[in-house]
Amino acid sequence: MTSTHASAGKTAGVGSMMAFAAMGCVQLGLAASIGLAGTLGSEGVAWLRLAWAAVILVAIARPWRMKFTRATLGICALLGLATAGMTLGFMKAVETIDLGTASALEFMGPLAVAIIQGRGAGRWWALVAAAGVLGLTEPWHGAADPAGVLFALGGAVCWAVYVLLTQRAGDAVDGLGALAISMPVAAVAATLVVGPEVIGRMDVQVLAIGFALALLLPVIPFSLELLALRRLTTAAFGTLMCLEPAIAMVVGLLILHQVPRPAAILGILLVIVAGIGATRTGRRDPAKIAQPAVAAQSVP
Repeated sequence: MTSTHASAGKTAGVGSMMAFAAMGCVQLGLAASIGLAGTLGSEGVAWLRLAWAAVILVAIARPWRMKFTRATLGICALLGLATAGMTLGFMKAVETIDLGTASALEFMGPLAVAIIQGRGAGRWWALVAAAGVLGLTEPWHGAADPAGVLFALGGAVCWAVYVLLTQRAGDAVDGLGALAISMPVAAVAATLVVGPEVIGRMDVQVLAIGFALALLLPVIPFSLELLALRRLTTAAFGTLMCLEPAIAMVVGLLILHQVPRPAAILGILLVIVAGIGATRTGRRDPAKIAQPAVAAQSVP
């Protein structure tokens, strides 16, 4: 093996470790959020995470130093609304269904995008995903709470929109600029929905916990994903991210003591297989990816 190949392999290995670390942070952040939900409610925890994440990312990215077109600002604003819906919907889902099941159901959003963008036979992965959903929900037994399933699927719709808008924002904005706009919008939207009910329950300890949760999700995972994507192809990265429902199941078992049913385990495995298959057939054409139109620059 040449030194170039060895270096490339090492770089890919580091990128894979970063991707796994990002997924671990996400699931640990979600598990910790469930623990705080007893104090603030699920909506309150989602709001607190979004609010702190907005403060942190604005401080890091300093969007006032960037110039945005009106169209780009509109995309980022819609991305913020999708982020708020995804976060609030998922936190409501895990009130009544297991973390692994909720993560797999919400993963239907980006999986649907990958299947739609797939080529030819790649769209048959939808049948595998559908079988996975049946295993996760077991509608013939009523094993999964219907409200929790609906909230998770609502989060899946928001995640699909999030994926599409993130792709467009990433093509138009360099660095963390898009997130520095979308996250404050998400925080404001969540404040309008649930803020008035939870602001009165805030104290120094809860605010400190909220800051730590925001670092776990989304600040640190997003940074790790950016670093991982510099070392991995998008296809390899997407394939790794398909393992997130399995990581959620393990975290739910070890931390939340949520023992998955055999059908749910099979369902998660089918969703993972469908995700890997759809990702490998739904790659973007590099020639069609536009260069970022907005870059960080000093504004007088």
